[in-house]
Amino acid sequence: MSSWKRDFASGLIVVLPVLVSAYVIAWLYGVISSVTPQRVIKVELLTDLGVSSGVANTLVEPLRVLVVLAVFVVFVFSVGYLMRTAVGNLAEGVIDDMANRVPGLRVVYNASKMAAETALGGTDSLQTPVRIEPWTGMRMTAFKTGKTTEDGRVVVFLPTAPNITTGFVIELDPADIEETDERVEDALTRILSAGFGDSDRMGGSAVENLVEVEEDE
Repeated sequence: MSSWKRDFASGLIVVLPVLVSAYVIAWLYGVISSVTPQRVIKVELLTDLGVSSGVANTLVEPLRVLVVLAVFVVFVFSVGYLMRTAVGNLAEGVIDDMANRVPGLRVVYNASKMAAETALGGTDSLQTPVRIEPWTGMRMTAFKTGKTTEDGRVVVFLPTAPNITTGFVIELDPADIEETDERVEDALTRILSAGFGDSDRMGGSAVENLVEVEEDE
C-alpha cells in the first residue's frame, strides 16, 4: 500500500465516523424542531418579549427543540411513575391488548417492546457475551437474553455482522455455552466492525493495525 493510500485510509477512519454522527445529529435535530407546532414557539412571541428580530430568528428553532425534549422527558417520567400504580398496569394491559388485535402492528409493537425491555431491563445476565460452537471447530459470539426455556435451555441471541439488528434466537444446553470475561462493548465493537475493530485483542488502534498490515506486506 502506497503512502498516500495509507494516509487517506487513516484519515478516513477518523473523519468518516464524525461525519456520519454529525449527519445523524443534524437529521434528528431537524425532525425534533419540526415536531413543535409553529404556533407554540414563533418569532413574534420572542419579539414581544423584547428580543430583537435577528436574535429571535436564531433562537426560535433551538427553543422548539428544547420544548420537544422537555415535554418528552416529562412525559416519560410521568408514564414511569404511573406504571408503579395499579392504574398504570391496567393501562399497559389495555394498550397491549389493543396492539395485539392488529396483525401488522402486533409484530412491530411486540418486537420494539421486547427490544426496549432487553436494553433497559438491567438484569445481571442480560446481554452477557458468550461463545457458542454451531459447527465443530467454529466459534461464534452470542449474547445471553436472560431467558430460559421450560426444559432448562438458555436462550441466546446470535447477531449478524455488521448489522446487529438481525440474527438468530437459539436455545442451547448450558453445557454448550462457553462463558467469557469479555465486556459487552468489546464484543459489540468486534461484531459491528466485522471483526476489524477488536483493537485490544489485536494490540493497537485501527490506524496502527493498518500500518502493521502494510509493513507485513
